[in-house]
Amino acid sequence: MKVTPKDAALKFINSHFPMCQAAILAGSVVRGEATETSDLDVVIFDQNFSSSYRESFIECGWAIEAFIHNLTSYQAFFQSDRDRAMPSLPRMVSEGIVIKDEGIIETIKNEANVLLARGPEKWSEETIRIKRYFLTDTLDDYIGCLNRAEGIFIANRLAELVSEFVLRTNQHWIGTSKWTVRALKNYDIHFAEIFVDAFDIYYKTGDKNKVIHLVNQILEPFGGQLFEGFSLGKKEALNPLK
Repeated sequence: MKVTPKDAALKFINSHFPMCQAAILAGSVVRGEATETSDLDVVIFDQNFSSSYRESFIECGWAIEAFIHNLTSYQAFFQSDRDRAMPSLPRMVSEGIVIKDEGIIETIKNEANVLLARGPEKWSEETIRIKRYFLTDTLDDYIGCLNRAEGIFIANRLAELVSEFVLRTNQHWIGTSKWTVRALKNYDIHFAEIFVDAFDIYYKTGDKNKVIHLVNQILEPFGGQLFEGFSLGKKEALNPLK
């Protein structure tokens, strides 16, 4: 029988990491979004470990994902998450419930909150140009595809590229899987509804028009579709006469 998430996390910590300096319970159970299949995310800070790792457990009726860090290793993960624009660990630390603390959590939470507030690095003009090209290329594949099975997976890829482009050009965090929609809602609820509706209609009926319009709409402020003249990695040819 399951105990409460907080009680389960405390028992788990006392059993497996009794010497840790701090621990946080995070994830869907903290956000009030838990489902029947939700697990517990527990972040451990323990100076006795030389490096970070993660491990999965079944305890107290719960699946538990443990993310173990020493007192400095988490900082590299914070930076890595910012670099890839997916703040998994900073978000867990920021929103998590403190289960144990020997006086270190406030500082770590402050670091997480500052990083989340800053957002990801701004895309350069060159990055935007490259992303425009690959969006254009995938859109062309989508428009021209006559094979339903292939079209489904092209649409999946197009959805990933669209969400990334919109969020990164507006300097917002991105996400994958269920976090794609959550990231879009955090940016703009109305746009998220339009995004979901466009792809939902395609998956249900095969009608591509709303997706095509959506892609062209988000590209338009940046110069629209890009194909002709695009080059990547080109170098000047050597002049044999010199």
